[in-house]
Amino acid sequence: MATYIIMAIISYLIGSVNFSVILSKKMAGFDVREKGSGNAGTTNMLRSVGKKAAIITLICDILKGVISIIIAIIAGNIIKNLDKELLLQIAGIAVIIGHTFPIFFGFKGGKGVATSLGVLLMSNWQIGLICLIFALVLMALTRMVSLGSCTAAVLFPVLTLFINEHYTVLTEGKSGNVYFIYSVILAIIVLYNHRSNIKRMLEGNENKISFSKK
Repeated sequence: MATYIIMAIISYLIGSVNFSVILSKKMAGFDVREKGSGNAGTTNMLRSVGKKAAIITLICDILKGVISIIIAIIAGNIIKNLDKELLLQIAGIAVIIGHTFPIFFGFKGGKGVATSLGVLLMSNWQIGLICLIFALVLMALTRMVSLGSCTAAVLFPVLTLFINEHYTVLTEGKSGNVYFIYSVILAIIVLYNHRSNIKRMLEGNENKISFSKK
């Protein structure tokens, strides 16, 4: 039990390092949460600070998810008699919660999409790529990042019901279904963080992304 708790704390703290806030203050002299949508994430960085800052933020946020899962995998291989799938899942959920509610930045963080992508790719690269491509196509067609993000979040649990291969951690004899509840929790977190976006989409006035030069 102690190992699972320690893993949750480590992953939460990793998630709590909010690069959009750090980079916006360093590169633009303001807290990105005070501009645009008020969200501490890649999209608002693009709108408020610029492409370079947004790209760096995106990469760093993805890496938070990747690093947390790697730590969980290593711990699961070193420490005996652990449920390795559960350990990975705890790490994935905790790092996204940390990104959303960062203890270092007043519990006001981002929506967790980029970090979720890192977690997803490290959990199952095949499902991760399917969700990523699906999201990018929707974003390209609609220019709504939120629509692609929310749809990909919903797609993740569906795919766990049908795909039993390419899981980074999957004990022999188990199926991908052991990741279903985990995927539902991640989807709920992403959808909850996008509740205002979902409302605007339903009302037909959601903001669309623009790549115009800053």
